[in-house]
Amino acid sequence: MKFLILGAGGIGCYYGARLLGAGHQCTFVARGAHLAAMQQNGLEVRHSDYHFNAAVDAIAMETLTAERHADDYDLVLFCLKGGATAETLEQLGAWLSDSSLVLLSLQNGVDNEPLIAEKIGDARTLGGLAVRIGGHILEPGVIEATGPAQIVMGAWPDSAAQPSTDTFAEKLSLLFNEAGIPTQVSPDIRYELWRKLLINNSMNPLSALTGRDTRSLTSDPVLRPIIHALMTETATVGIADGVALGEKDVEEMFELICGFDAIKTSMLVDREKGRPLELEGISGAVLSRAAKRGINTPLTALIHRLLELNIGSAELLTSLKSH
Repeated sequence: MKFLILGAGGIGCYYGARLLGAGHQCTFVARGAHLAAMQQNGLEVRHSDYHFNAAVDAIAMETLTAERHADDYDLVLFCLKGGATAETLEQLGAWLSDSSLVLLSLQNGVDNEPLIAEKIGDARTLGGLAVRIGGHILEPGVIEATGPAQIVMGAWPDSAAQPSTDTFAEKLSLLFNEAGIPTQVSPDIRYELWRKLLINNSMNPLSALTGRDTRSLTSDPVLRPIIHALMTETATVGIADGVALGEKDVEEMFELICGFDAIKTSMLVDREKGRPLELEGISGAVLSRAAKRGINTPLTALIHRLLELNIGSAELLTSLKSH
């Protein structure tokens, strides 16, 4: 099959390298120094269980829309930051409109699939999430990835509503597993996205605020119960949003994150590199829904606000000591 990787960062490049290693074709859409390095020197991906170093087809977005056709590809892996979803879909509007190309979102948050489906329709939308993977650009053209790097995907909004898309997802699942990407298909991907948001909202902003990796956070006796409380806040909002979450989901996700290796969250890496934080797609998604339904989420609001104010652990400690 032929895949288009939109958002060729750490996660997109890792999955693309796996697919290339299994004999499939991939085009990586990138920009700047990372794009130039891939065009000149190829792509290197480092993982404890996999190493890839070869020439790749890497292009800019402008080249994609001007010189390639959507029907040249079988699937888009949409790996962009959530804040870029609407703008990218607008940019690709005409390019996508005359095709039947399916998009698989592998992004953080619960707002991306609705935006994609609004643009190209439910039947061409696959919801998805990358599970237990850390992926970062070490230097232009060089990726480091960690973790089992699983994928959960499913028809949008669920398999009952889109049986043909569900069949396509099952086919993709077999292909991904054969490529060394542990993948499963969910009949209710919206539920799975909210389960991941339990982890993302409890770990990503807190990690960026404190500068700590996942293992450091969950092993801290003070922060550990805060993580659990953040998950509970998220679940309460999800239930109000019509998702069948419960206490069991909170406990399962809490146990899962406590068993993670020491992974730097994407938001922590973004803060270290001075990049915009994906706040609106994670804690912002919880807060906006909570506000509409009159639900109090004080911990999520506090951490979100501190990050908006660009306060980190050192600044916070100094501030507390001064009082």
